[in-house]
Amino acid sequence: MRKQKGFSLIELLIVVAIILIIAAIAIPNLLRARMAANEASAVGSVRTINTAQVTFATNYPADGFTSLANLGGTGTTASNSNALLIDNILGCATSPCKKSGYQFTSAASGGAPNSSYQSTAVPITVGQSGQRSFFSDQSGVIRYNLNGTTPSNADAPLQ
Repeated sequence: MRKQKGFSLIELLIVVAIILIIAAIAIPNLLRARMAANEASAVGSVRTINTAQVTFATNYPADGFTSLANLGGTGTTASNSNALLIDNILGCATSPCKKSGYQFTSAASGGAPNSSYQSTAVPITVGQSGQRSFFSDQSGVIRYNLNGTTPSNADAPLQ
């Protein structure tokens, strides 16, 4: 009788089945971790927008608060339409701006100068890119809702 080298078909099938079971356990955890990372990035971006809005209103008091497009910009010379306070991804020219699985908006209001603003971060695909949506205004308080719909100042504050 000849001695065989290698693995039998049954042994290979068992190894493949074990790998599939491990993958089935790991993939949902990976997706939850990705959503948590996107949500953390969204909160950080809303904080960045808050800081940029206050800085803009301080530097350009005749304008007050402004839009995301004016907070961003390119070049080396800052102005009230090209403030260079946030990156071009978050301060894109067309709203909503998309970053890390979220859509960001920021709109100023209140006349000239604009005395208030509202910023939102909403998941692009609820349940995949993020679960919670976020809101902030001139108060600086970041609020969230759990269903991923457009948030408002009536939602719970982030702790």
